[in-house]
Amino acid sequence: MIEPDRTVWQVRCAFNAFCKRVLKNEAINIFNERQQRQAKEMTFSDLTPQEENQLYTLDQQYEGEEGQSFQVVGKKITPKLLAEALRTLPIEKRKTVLLYYFFDKSDVEIAELLEIPRSTVQYRRTSSFKRLKRFLEEHADDWDD
Repeated sequence: MIEPDRTVWQVRCAFNAFCKRVLKNEAINIFNERQQRQAKEMTFSDLTPQEENQLYTLDQQYEGEEGQSFQVVGKKITPKLLAEALRTLPIEKRKTVLLYYFFDKSDVEIAELLEIPRSTVQYRRTSSFKRLKRFLEEHADDWDD
């Protein structure tokens, strides 16, 4: 068996030691970051009622504000009616509509996000429109609250 040259062996040992030191330092960095993050974190049960109230906001537009509704072809469309129409959609179609119109995602981006073909996204979006239109036409007069 051929023994490696002494300098080659020393280089290997030095590289081995270097790699071990790098890994050890990285583990120390991760541990320190985790400790710092835990020092800043607080459980929900430790929050005061005032702090809890700062964590969320309530959407006030559904409380019967008349200025929020609009007329389309003589039919009154209210936020409650629109929300109910969206709730009637199956979850996968609702996700597609919300991502497209409320999060400004393209069909390609939605397809990547949901891991489905782009044509499926387009189909879901267009069929959802038909369904929403039909719901709004049928129920617009029932939601005058």
